[in-house]
Amino acid sequence: MAPSQASHAPTLDSLIKSFNSQTLEASIESLLFLLKRRQVQGDECAKATAHILRQVVAKSKWRDVDQLLSRVQSAGSRLARAAPMEPVIGNVVRRVLGLIRDEASEERNADDLVSETASDIQSLTPSTYPAQRPAPVPIRPSPSAISTGLQVSKSMFNLLSVADPGDSPMTGASTPMSQAQPASVHALRSEVMDGIEEILDEINQADDQIAGFAEIQIHPGDYVLAYQPSRTVERFLVKAASKRRFTVIIASLESPSHTTAEAPYATLRKKLNAAGVKTINLASNGLMAYIPRVNKVIFGAKAVYQNGGLLVDSGSCIAAQAAHEYLKPVIVLCPVFKFCPEDPLDEVSRRELGNPSTYVSYANGPAVDALDVENTVTDYIPPELVDVYLTNLGPQTRHHLASILADHYKTEDIGFSLQLDEP
Repeated sequence: MAPSQASHAPTLDSLIKSFNSQTLEASIESLLFLLKRRQVQGDECAKATAHILRQVVAKSKWRDVDQLLSRVQSAGSRLARAAPMEPVIGNVVRRVLGLIRDEASEERNADDLVSETASDIQSLTPSTYPAQRPAPVPIRPSPSAISTGLQVSKSMFNLLSVADPGDSPMTGASTPMSQAQPASVHALRSEVMDGIEEILDEINQADDQIAGFAEIQIHPGDYVLAYQPSRTVERFLVKAASKRRFTVIIASLESPSHTTAEAPYATLRKKLNAAGVKTINLASNGLMAYIPRVNKVIFGAKAVYQNGGLLVDSGSCIAAQAAHEYLKPVIVLCPVFKFCPEDPLDEVSRRELGNPSTYVSYANGPAVDALDVENTVTDYIPPELVDVYLTNLGPQTRHHLASILADHYKTEDIGFSLQLDEP
């Protein structure tokens, strides 16, 4: 049964605040309910996933790294199954898994250093000194201590008090986290939670960082085609409007004449017009007439796959193909947390379907029996149609994607399937 607090479609902020007052399982169920109902989408999925995984680290019971990894994988799989068309969920889960591995590795390296230091001290017993030697030679820090930057006191008393030779193997081998003391588990928990906070800061700041490159990408007098601009694209255009004077052609699937309320993206138009930027509303069926006049095409992406392909809003591929035919640069705005370390598989056949009643009325009974209408919500753009990937780290080309993915994901986690069948 769905949680009662989720039935009234709370905002993301109120949902996140409720996590602290709920049990871990209740928090996960609340988020699953909203994901299945599509009440949390896009960037909000990334934020919600990071927050819930922080709760997993903080509230779940685990004694070693393997158990913590298992807890995060289990929660991540449940979230991914609830919203299979939101790749950012899997991206954030893999980022957290990599973070745990990094912190555990640092913990083991610290244990190695202490163990090696204790071993060196034990070897310096009085029997090992020559009879005529007046005093022992001062101990120098081991190379591992210098390379890791760990501050180790040269005082013999401090070294002996830090590590008891009997506490660690004399071989200097790292202590497995499965044998870690409670203090080590507590330290790891704290470090991982701090790392997740850094991931959340990255997600929250990504749009502003991308907008910081607007002045470089948009020039005075440009005609810019923005296809169904996302929030990231809107912020990018508004930032550019504060420095440049240009024209924005806002294209969308739905013609303004088909709407009963104000025109699509009216708020964005008002902001741009107030800054002195001209705007033109355009239905997608008139796209080809404007492409020759356009200087560049800009749109946001739901995901960037490792081959450079994009998961985008339906219809964006038409705009990209038209720009490619007329040799117009295509710029996709996509923060790094949307970079997906896997292939798109058969993404074309996995397009998300929406409500067809937006375009076809089923009030007429015979039409229901005679028509089979599909309304695609997402589209796939092959990498050869994209010129620039503008991220919060700056402009990138397709050839740089592999290094970005390698910096943000661990090889062990790329092959982990987040959409396993229910046990």
